[in-house]
Amino acid sequence: MAELRKLLKGETGDWEVVIGLEVHAQVASKSKLFSGASAEYGAGPNENVSLVDAAMPGMLPVINKFCVEQAVKTGLGLNAKINLWSRFDRKNYFYPDLPQGYQISQYKDPIVGEGSIEVEVEGEEISVGIERLHLEQDAGKSIHDLSPKDSYVDLNRSGVALMEIVSKPDMRSADEAAAYFSKLRTILRYLGTCDGNMEEGSMRADVNVSVRRPGKKLGTRTETKNINSIRYVKQAVEYEARRQIEVIERGGRIDQETRLFNVATGETRTMRSKEDAHDYRYFPDPDLLPLELDPAWVESIRKSLPELPDAKKHRFMKDYGLTLYDAAVLSQDRAKADFFETVAKGRDGKLAANWVTTEFFGALNKSGKEIADSPISAAQLGKLIDLISDNTISGRIAKDVFAIMFETGGDPERIVEERGLKQVTDSGAIEKAIDAVIAANPDQAREVKEKPKTFGWFVGQVMKATGGKANPAAVNEILKKKLGL
Repeated sequence: MAELRKLLKGETGDWEVVIGLEVHAQVASKSKLFSGASAEYGAGPNENVSLVDAAMPGMLPVINKFCVEQAVKTGLGLNAKINLWSRFDRKNYFYPDLPQGYQISQYKDPIVGEGSIEVEVEGEEISVGIERLHLEQDAGKSIHDLSPKDSYVDLNRSGVALMEIVSKPDMRSADEAAAYFSKLRTILRYLGTCDGNMEEGSMRADVNVSVRRPGKKLGTRTETKNINSIRYVKQAVEYEARRQIEVIERGGRIDQETRLFNVATGETRTMRSKEDAHDYRYFPDPDLLPLELDPAWVESIRKSLPELPDAKKHRFMKDYGLTLYDAAVLSQDRAKADFFETVAKGRDGKLAANWVTTEFFGALNKSGKEIADSPISAAQLGKLIDLISDNTISGRIAKDVFAIMFETGGDPERIVEERGLKQVTDSGAIEKAIDAVIAANPDQAREVKEKPKTFGWFVGQVMKATGGKANPAAVNEILKKKLGL
């Protein structure tokens, strides 16, 4: 743990960075939080706007039960307390894209209380606390780049259901913040409560950063708004921590403020001074009754939860003998985990994990494909591993077969048969090839005891002579006997 919590070096000594994230995750729901308007992405400007969303006089909000269920499911997935009684408040501020002049949110009484999740960083695990999760409606969108003089407002997002997930200030490095954001996205996708499509605005983070001397009281924090990339979260933390250290070491002070992140430069800049709760004049929304949840209903949701990433990760380590790193990689996405389990069923788990994470994922990344688009199925990859395990082909030949499979989508057994790629295991044939190589290179054979590296050269020559088909273990064993090693 000490290695993870690396201190930042300044001109006047060591500094510790303290980080918390407020993540806004769009609820996976077809309709909005308080109206029946569509919440689907990609519609034309102001096409998905009801009278409630536009704040027409006399229009009253009606809670979407499915959104409440999704929030409860998320809270359970975060190992958090579900509050059976919660209520909505009005958060008052004035922007053109907020037609009511207030946002319906939750303040003192959120639907979900404290929880925690495990996060893997550099092969180690840390626990990050969850302060709360509350439901709220999104605002619309102001558009300033369609005209040099005019601004426009698109209310399609107005009223879309959001879950704001607030972490505790438990993170101490940019890597930890990025890993937490990534892990949270994984959990939400497993649960099906948010699609995690950050490029569409479905998930974004407000990053709170402060610095202090190790062991001292917390410093003044800044909040960098609306970051929609794991990489940008990391960059924002790194820049903001360094900026704050430099300001303090020059004799300045950190202002509590809201900042924006510039993706082109990787820098943050001042947006406005940071508001406190009293600036928003919170009060209970008079148009909405408090939420009272039936404990039996909450329990039924708990029982419906899928196996979540942490449970799957630990099961992979136990059942398949995987390292923490491999188990974390394979469990970070539900599709990846399901693919691996199909490949590994009844086979060597470590060998299956190596082929899935190295060869298969590598080929997908290089080709820009997703698992759903892969020309190789999990069953086919499993057959390829079987051919290695029963010595039909060597690991090196298997890589050639894999490349053909990824190109053509063919069956590994048929490829091996049609192309004559079966491994040579007949000791007589291997011995004959070795004798020919030694006879052609008598000087190297005499010097091999004095020059041990020459042995590897002989192995390579024998493999070359057999077209790479000779069993490597048999080649090594017979070659050592022939060379007197």
